[in-house]
Amino acid sequence: MGGNIDELTRDEAAQMLRWWVEAGVDVAVSEEPRDWLKKAAPARAAVIAADISPPSLQELPSDFNAFRFYLETATGLPLDRAGARRVLPHGLAGAKIMLLSDMPAREDAVDNQPLGGEAWLLATKMLAAIGMTPDDAYSASLACFHAPGARLDEAELAQCADIARRHVELVKSERLLLLGEGPARALLGDKLTTVRGHVHKIAGVRTVATFHPRWLLQRPGDKALAWRDLLLLMDEA
Repeated sequence: MGGNIDELTRDEAAQMLRWWVEAGVDVAVSEEPRDWLKKAAPARAAVIAADISPPSLQELPSDFNAFRFYLETATGLPLDRAGARRVLPHGLAGAKIMLLSDMPAREDAVDNQPLGGEAWLLATKMLAAIGMTPDDAYSASLACFHAPGARLDEAELAQCADIARRHVELVKSERLLLLGEGPARALLGDKLTTVRGHVHKIAGVRTVATFHPRWLLQRPGDKALAWRDLLLLMDEA
């Protein structure tokens, strides 16, 4: 599940170690070694079943390629307004992990990806820390437009939630990591501080919410909490 650790390059290993040190995990945190490649055990009742029944999704494409074309071309999507720039997902269907981040920022629009600039560099360290590479990830944002100064109203947030649920269904990743307040509110119905620390299910996919990399860059003290969220996401219990 966590990638082939034996094939890590020297640079990838260094990235992993840097993330652990920055997260305050430069000492042993468990008495037993963790087998990232262990097959999944049957889910226990302790996992929170947080599937939220969405409104009607009949108008959204039910095929992955058609859905991607819809995101590339549809008008009237949340934050589609004058001066907005479309920021499309990166990655392939069936990726090991799907990253669903908050609304794109300026650096994301410049790099033309849902996570850009220093936020993406930190995200790659987070992935390396759980034995994954950028190629193992499918990255998307809650709204696929960067509109400077704009905020989602409640109707747009609900529309984003519908689109995101269908997105998760079609990508079919093994795990889903929600990055930031927006995805937590849209898909789990509450603020990030409430839904963190629990396992949820979105479209049948094991889901954990954590801080957006932009937040962690501004508040590095929260990296230790983010590390716990990553462990929870990768746990098989």
